[in-house]
Amino acid sequence: MSLIEEAPVNKIKKPKWLRVKLPTGESYRNVRKLVDEHELHTICESGSCPNMGECWGEGTATFMILGNICTRSCGFCAVQTGRPEEVDVFEPGRVANSVKLMGVKHAVITSVDRDDLKDGGANIWAQTVRAIRKQSPGTTLETLIPDFAGKWENLKIVTDVAPEIVSHNLETVRRLTKEVRIQAKYDRSLEALFRIKKAGMRTKSGIMLGLGESHEEVLETMEDLRSVGTDIITLGQYLQPTNKHLPVAEFVTPERFEIYKNKGIEMGFKYVESGPLVRSSYHAERHIFDMEV
Repeated sequence: MSLIEEAPVNKIKKPKWLRVKLPTGESYRNVRKLVDEHELHTICESGSCPNMGECWGEGTATFMILGNICTRSCGFCAVQTGRPEEVDVFEPGRVANSVKLMGVKHAVITSVDRDDLKDGGANIWAQTVRAIRKQSPGTTLETLIPDFAGKWENLKIVTDVAPEIVSHNLETVRRLTKEVRIQAKYDRSLEALFRIKKAGMRTKSGIMLGLGESHEEVLETMEDLRSVGTDIITLGQYLQPTNKHLPVAEFVTPERFEIYKNKGIEMGFKYVESGPLVRSSYHAERHIFDMEV
């Protein structure tokens, strides 16, 4: 029986520490205008991120390339699943132009999975990095990439352009991976992070809590990430996007997130971002500019 089938009739009430501010302010409106004018896809919107108001209000956003339709159907993700449209060869230039217009100091780029493409979208990834660097040479980059279905020659296309941080999310503990990340593999993701680190990149990964994992499983997952040299880890609360997605099994307290932060520091992570509303790109600029945990 799947986690969705086991969903309780009555949902767990959302605790007060998960309240977020509504998007407001001039900076937010400016980012909103840029995203609309340049036909950009952001994971902030597609992923229903709870921090969109805060991040956009500060004039930052995480751009999503290769369209907004994913070839995978992960049980936690609000991004639409289906048959993607043709690759937009002009997208790297549009993203780079927007980064320049926004004056972004540290840009985060992510994408949907494109298992329909021979290169998994790797060449568009590399072109986007090059385009941003050409227009904004002072901007540092974080690329939150897929696993490229284990086709490591495609991963190398991304690492060859050497973003300052290359991130790939493990998302959950080993036991829950088949339910949470249906087409992904736990060990394949660890191998991706190992290969990225071996290529000389600063590596980062994130996991969601509240899907039914145990305390011991979280610590084991953190240890697995350290075993492949992962530098930065983010831990946040899973929030169910719609009734069709996996249910929340537990709302993890801020105090427990603090415990995981301290454990992560003890394990040797260079930066630990841990809290109920933390997402992969939350405070991403600190992960490159401030490595003090």
